[in-house]
Amino acid sequence: MTVFAQDAPPPSAAAQAPAATAAAAKAAPDPADAVAPDAVVLRVGEQSFTRQQFENLILALPPQLQAAARGPQKREFARQIAELFAVAGEAEKRKLDAQPEMQMRLKYQRDNVLAGFLYQQMVQEAQVDPAEVEKYYNENKDSFEEVTARHILVRFKGSQVPARKDAPELSEEEALAKATKLKARLAAGEKFEELAKTESDDTGSGQGGGSLGTFGKGQMIPEFENVAFTQALGQVSDPVKTAFGYHLILVEDRKSKTLAEVKDEIAEQLKPTVAREQLKALTDSKGVTLNDTYFAAAPASTGPDGDAPAPAGPAGR
Repeated sequence: MTVFAQDAPPPSAAAQAPAATAAAAKAAPDPADAVAPDAVVLRVGEQSFTRQQFENLILALPPQLQAAARGPQKREFARQIAELFAVAGEAEKRKLDAQPEMQMRLKYQRDNVLAGFLYQQMVQEAQVDPAEVEKYYNENKDSFEEVTARHILVRFKGSQVPARKDAPELSEEEALAKATKLKARLAAGEKFEELAKTESDDTGSGQGGGSLGTFGKGQMIPEFENVAFTQALGQVSDPVKTAFGYHLILVEDRKSKTLAEVKDEIAEQLKPTVAREQLKALTDSKGVTLNDTYFAAAPASTGPDGDAPAPAGPAGR
């Protein structure tokens, strides 16, 4: 669908890609799958690491790097890990880890990792009060609204949508004029679905009569979404300009999901908040004391007239 906020390939391409990938995977299985979890896959001096231990190391990477470390860059990642352990081993041999300043840095790193794991565990185990779920739903009901719509797209030169075969390149003015004429044809009684099939430059949705299915807020680009969520049901919009071209939008249905439909989704969204509150309570229960002399607040600077500056607004906090 060309108007979705995150670009996706046309349905035909999207349908073919998984099939091709699956066929390739079936034809060329990953040899690593045959390696047992307890088999040694890496040695650095006297240290050895099993497949399971190596894969646990990958979990310590940022999510965006994990796929590469498991795939085409797995061997390079292993070499980097080997270098890390070799150098760290030499540092321990020189007793650098016994230095007071290093011990505190190591403690901070260790505690930071442990705290991160505890937070993740607390998020997973968090119990959200149903009353908080209902409160969130009532305060954000608009975000659970859904629209079922169709559209006809008229692209213009420079559009992100590929041109249809043998279709002329239209200027923005020409595209607007064509979209206006198409709306007039619809007003004269032509069927939206049939016109979408023959005239829409979004060939993916065009094959289905311009259908975009049902979507929620945030799934479409803003210019399109603003019209789709305010347009009267059953009426065709004026041409709406986006980076893809001019759209004629027909909203067929608009409704809000019920609390019963979204309560689990909301509870998952609220779990991190519950976990952070628990962490704050845990910290407070330990009793934190600061040396007021060492941690004294910095003196407030004054403005050119000798007045203290105004407090920073939310953006400055």
